[in-house]
Amino acid sequence: MSAAERLREHEKRDIRNRWLLSAPALLIILFAATGPLLIVLAYSFLTPGQYGDVEWKLSGEAWTSVFLERDIFDDTLSLADAHVTIFWRSVKLALMTTAATLILGFPTAYFIATRPENKRDLWLFLITIPFWTNLLIRTFAVLQIIRNEGIFNTVLIKLGIVDAPLQILFTDTAIMLGMVYVYLPLMVLPIYASMEKLDFRLLEAGYDLYATRFAVLRRIIFPLVKPGVIAGSILVFIPAIGSYVAPSVLGGGKNMMLANLIELQFGQGRNWPLGAALSIAVMVIVMIALLLYVRNAGTAETRHG
Repeated sequence: MSAAERLREHEKRDIRNRWLLSAPALLIILFAATGPLLIVLAYSFLTPGQYGDVEWKLSGEAWTSVFLERDIFDDTLSLADAHVTIFWRSVKLALMTTAATLILGFPTAYFIATRPENKRDLWLFLITIPFWTNLLIRTFAVLQIIRNEGIFNTVLIKLGIVDAPLQILFTDTAIMLGMVYVYLPLMVLPIYASMEKLDFRLLEAGYDLYATRFAVLRRIIFPLVKPGVIAGSILVFIPAIGSYVAPSVLGGGKNMMLANLIELQFGQGRNWPLGAALSIAVMVIVMIALLLYVRNAGTAETRHG
């Protein structure tokens, strides 16, 4: 056997040994990640039990009920208006939250990135302070600000801007405000990570070539920090579309989102297969949306050089 063949054999044996050594950890991760998901998928094709749980009888009724409802008298199918409304509200609020956090987070990240290096850590420290507090407490803090007797309405009345408190609580606006406050750091940090690597001499070159501030932003800054924008948008959109606390506290129970609908099926509704089907449907929708978003963003980036 030649030296080259012995070297290749040694490399193959080394790779095989590494896989064998990492196999236990990989199996644990595989079962921990896919095990619960497979259980939920299996439940979605079963029959709901009389008092919750499931009966091990195959049925596709849960998947039919995701967007359709069956009439109790003539057994005909029609569009499930309540489910469609909740799906639309969840997607709409998640997109609006992502857009709002981007509008607020982009200049915030730019501000931090343009500070002296010895002061950036302080600003990042201030951005991460909300993560020290429980999500429920942060949501209740937003409730105290926007309720009828809260700080916001009190200031407006004292200034004479309004005569009566604005009804913000228990609306879609309240839910969006709560999610923007909660998820804003998830947008700021990835954009800052990209913007910190930005060569600001490129901005000076753009100004030297008589580019306007908007042109510099659109043609230089935004394309270079686009990976951070994409990462931040994903980090905000995914938890926003599955938000549970904000709709429960700020929506008052009537402005439900998908997570509340799923919880309702596993709780009071006692329809575990439908809850499981809704969970899988949400995951598939989010996955398709993210794949299309990332693909389009990558195509646009390749097209523009």
